[in-house]
Amino acid sequence: MTPARSLTRRDVLAAGAAAMAASCIGGAATRDAPPIRTITRGPKFHWFGYYDKLQFDPTGRYVLGMEVDFEHRTPRGDDEIRVGMIDLKDGDRWIELGRSRAWGWQQGCMLQWRPGSKSQVVWNDRQDGRFVCHVLDVKTGKKRTIGHAIYTLSPDGRTAASADFARIQACRPGYGYAGLTDAHANQEAPATSGVFRIDLTSGKSDLIASLADIVTLDPATVRKGVGRQWVNHLLFAPDGKRLVFLHRCRGMHTRMITIAPDGSAPYVLEPGGRMSHFIWRDATHILGWTRPRGKATGYWLLTDRTQEVRQIGRKAMPHNGHVTYLPGNTWILNDTYPQGRERKQHLYLYHTADNRVVTLGRFHSPPKYRGEWRCDLHPRSSRDGRAITIDSPHTGKGRQIHLIDISRTVTA
Repeated sequence: MTPARSLTRRDVLAAGAAAMAASCIGGAATRDAPPIRTITRGPKFHWFGYYDKLQFDPTGRYVLGMEVDFEHRTPRGDDEIRVGMIDLKDGDRWIELGRSRAWGWQQGCMLQWRPGSKSQVVWNDRQDGRFVCHVLDVKTGKKRTIGHAIYTLSPDGRTAASADFARIQACRPGYGYAGLTDAHANQEAPATSGVFRIDLTSGKSDLIASLADIVTLDPATVRKGVGRQWVNHLLFAPDGKRLVFLHRCRGMHTRMITIAPDGSAPYVLEPGGRMSHFIWRDATHILGWTRPRGKATGYWLLTDRTQEVRQIGRKAMPHNGHVTYLPGNTWILNDTYPQGRERKQHLYLYHTADNRVVTLGRFHSPPKYRGEWRCDLHPRSSRDGRAITIDSPHTGKGRQIHLIDISRTVTA
């Protein structure tokens, strides 16, 4: 680890003032908007990526992030990023942890804290012609490498699930990794690509659901003859007993499927082909943006291994976003894509009991942040639900990570 220069108090105060001013320029919605500070700074660019990973350590002091020296183009195989953590109690000091050549703009390199550990982080990389995963103890500096990239971790931190990142990149650039080619490019649904389970202790990996098998599940809901199919967006249930993933094909026809971690008991939970962002609410329910057959598009709460659905926040949450529950499931944290000519991204909390929306801010996204290299807010919560982070270029300094204190809002 190579710590960056410690910031002076003047640096911190100046950065905080600039961040506050920029958030107002960017469109903080009300005078009551919670305080925000930018915790990374240029000239390089910083972000974390997806919303369903652990970015905060258990103490809430350290926040993970990635650093890159360019924007606005597709990553090449030789493009390397730095991974690190920000010390919120030491002037937002950047502490470098390592590097990666397996990353994308939307989900980064799957950098995250390992559940069940106080000091271990994991991230993906490319070494010796394959995608791998590093496991680093940030206190001792001890690092080991597993010979398979990971996508999501089980709640106990012992198991990972993953997909074929080369195939994802070939089918939907920006969500896989450059540097390797799809080994099954001529096959629509190969028998050796799909969902993998990885033991994080031994590094052993097993294919638990092949694409060849996935297309046989509820086959009437599978699009045929449209080219390569793939899986992505894997996520363990809070109790670790089920795993959800999306089965996709060209045209973004998207089915949601759940499965046991050993590959047994697969179930097509959302067969309609319209599933987008989602999150587990608890061990048996998933909230996702979709359009169930015969129903309107919106956020629907699905009960695993049934076709029971219930709409949530029909008028309060009318747009697709990156949705998560805060601890206790009383509040839903969400955002939107850029809206209107001003291209403001709405960040808000939704109170499930009284159908109430609390705006946390509206952040300008310049027009050049589009497509594969857009910068979604991807809001993430601290472990205690009292702080959140977002990725945003609204300050005019490129994509940076911003910290928002929501403690007064969620305890009011």
